[in-house]
Amino acid sequence: MLSGRRRYVFVAAILAAICLLQWHSVRFASDAFLPAHIPLPSDDDFIWRTIEHHYPVTSFRPLPTSTSKSQLPSVQAIGKPETAEQRRLRVARQQAIKDAFVRCWSAYKERAWLHDEVTPISGRPRDTFGGWGATLVDSLDTLWLMGLRDEFENAVAAVEESISFSATDQSEINIFETTIRFLGGLLSAYDLSQDRRLLIKARDVGDMIYKAFDTPNHLPVTRWNIQAAADGERQAASSGALLAEIGSLTMELTRLSLITGDPKYYDAVQHISELLAASQKETKLPGMWPVVIDAANEKFDAGSDYAIGGMADSTYEYLPKMMAILGEKQGLYQEMYERSMDVIHQHVLYRPMTPSDEDVLLAGSVHAEMHGNVPAYTLKSAGGHLDCFAGGMYALGGKLTSSQQHVDIGTRLTMGCVWAYNLTTTGVMAEYQHFTACPDRKGCTWDEAAWHRGIAEHHDEADPAAIAEAQRIPPGITKISDARYILRPEAVESVFVMYRVTGEEKWRDMGWHMWEAIDALTRTELANSAVNNVNHGPDEDAGMSDTMESFWLGETLKYLYLLFSEPSLVSLDEWVFNTEAHPFKRL
Repeated sequence: MLSGRRRYVFVAAILAAICLLQWHSVRFASDAFLPAHIPLPSDDDFIWRTIEHHYPVTSFRPLPTSTSKSQLPSVQAIGKPETAEQRRLRVARQQAIKDAFVRCWSAYKERAWLHDEVTPISGRPRDTFGGWGATLVDSLDTLWLMGLRDEFENAVAAVEESISFSATDQSEINIFETTIRFLGGLLSAYDLSQDRRLLIKARDVGDMIYKAFDTPNHLPVTRWNIQAAADGERQAASSGALLAEIGSLTMELTRLSLITGDPKYYDAVQHISELLAASQKETKLPGMWPVVIDAANEKFDAGSDYAIGGMADSTYEYLPKMMAILGEKQGLYQEMYERSMDVIHQHVLYRPMTPSDEDVLLAGSVHAEMHGNVPAYTLKSAGGHLDCFAGGMYALGGKLTSSQQHVDIGTRLTMGCVWAYNLTTTGVMAEYQHFTACPDRKGCTWDEAAWHRGIAEHHDEADPAAIAEAQRIPPGITKISDARYILRPEAVESVFVMYRVTGEEKWRDMGWHMWEAIDALTRTELANSAVNNVNHGPDEDAGMSDTMESFWLGETLKYLYLLFSEPSLVSLDEWVFNTEAHPFKRL
């Protein structure tokens, strides 16, 4: 054993020396991308590689070998050459976003370094995701893309030297959040910079996450008691799991397998995808899966509510993105994508009634009831900021599957969220609200009486017009159930995708208008804060909550920065973003 350990130390030292030499000559990944299957030091002392698996997998699905991304159609539009004035305006707007990022990053670095978050008013550290530096890791690729290379190098050194995924003070961690933020952030920063230190740390995260799959049916424990797992206790998947937390691990673990050549990570998530595919036609709403599933018993129709927003969203989002990351035009993910998008379009999307008859769509939710063998579906015309990713999903999927209809749906969905932003007194969309739905998506005439009836359904008072005036309910909305804005990225994400897909400058103008409203509402002396009320009156304030999740720097500001970048920076023909806005290199 001793001589073996010495060999590992020697190999690790050689690799570290090579890494340091390579760092000074690193180039952007689009110019010089390291091939897959990067050898890594063994590091057998890392707890998640030494701990016993009670239900070991003895054979693995082979890794995909397709490298012909030319099979997939181009995603990005070829835009018109910009004029000197357009360039001046674009660069100025991009710099404003970068300045906002630097303010927030500086606040984190000075007041909460190595913690998960900084509170943007009181300036205190906060640990919400294992205490592993969520903001630091989530921001790595943003630092790289913004050209903040000294800050990037300092952050990578901190990750290498000071963050260990061997343990946490928290008894339970969210596997989904850990995967998209930490594993996704490390893999993306590696793909961009080729810094081997990041890949070594990403493998640590991957091996920790892989232990959560050590269950009788190899489906993961989504809310994971990490201490019990470290103590060797047996574990099982939950009988009441959320769809998004089960179905949204594919991109990150697949990318880790593709880079390292270790098939176990891909095997684990492909198992989930195959179960989803097998059950997709058998649910109460065939083509979709309910928000709640029974992972312990592999029942993917345990619930009766179907939606594409929170708790379900990224399962659907990852279907076309897995096509991109694998370079596969046809196959399991393409079939699931097309099947689900058709059903979502038919049953979940609706046209809101508006005073000026905007041709927009929003996403609601469907409750399914079985009357014998006959299902009955009830649409709930409500939704939130989390639904706003769907415009980008349809646009990207439409390009990858050569479906102009899907791109058009994506346009109408994104415009629906832009419309919802413009309804409130601050110009920022609320977290969750109810709308008046048109009986026909082809169009409807504004009906104030129907709007008032909708308000009356959600309030006890008898006078809906008085309620609308007192609560400042905009025409078309019947109730604002959650008036917060927590710095979410989904709306600007879809605006960014629509710009890259169409090349139309109007999307940049819309994004800038959204940014001005967001910054005016959320800016603090230190950074930006989530707020409690986006629809407050003139004599009220928004009620800042003194929180700034890592996705503000990792997603919202990154998408805004890239909206005003040259389209070649992280081209959607070369890269695909995970649900935390971390770009992975496509095959």
